[in-house]
Amino acid sequence: MLTPGNALSKKGRTMQESGVVMRIERIYTRSVVGASRTDSLEQAAATMRRFHVGSLLVVEPAGPQPEVVGIVTDRDLVMHALAGGLNAHRVKIEQIMSPVVASVPETADVLEALERMRNAGVRRLLVTGEKGNPVGLLSIDDIVDGLAAELASAAALMKSEIGRERAEAAGRVPA
Repeated sequence: MLTPGNALSKKGRTMQESGVVMRIERIYTRSVVGASRTDSLEQAAATMRRFHVGSLLVVEPAGPQPEVVGIVTDRDLVMHALAGGLNAHRVKIEQIMSPVVASVPETADVLEALERMRNAGVRRLLVTGEKGNPVGLLSIDDIVDGLAAELASAAALMKSEIGRERAEAAGRVPA
């Protein structure tokens, strides 16, 4: 059955039913940078700049593995701190972070991830491993890059097919 956000293939099956899906495990970002909820916004911005990332997972020590307690993004810094006139030296991450981090298992496909982003109203998802442990982040940028690579591959295939057909028509390549 065709549902919003799910296209039908030529045989009348959904993209997922026909096996035409892109798994997020191919495209998510595995290097994740963390911060403490007590870090200042200035420290958060400096960390984002140093590691060239647009978000930080806010973590607290909890045994052998830190526990994810929130996320702060470059957009949070701009919308809450800069536009709100907050003092970036004194205000702590915990005051502007999103305390709920939407997640998706690394085995999910792009359509499922997009649906979770849409439902949560976010641009990034925490990617979890089979035991529920954080293994990376998936951003809308990652999805766009992955889809662009797939489209570039399809375009290259079309160009090579057109070239082959032209060569065949000119009698240079046997059919």
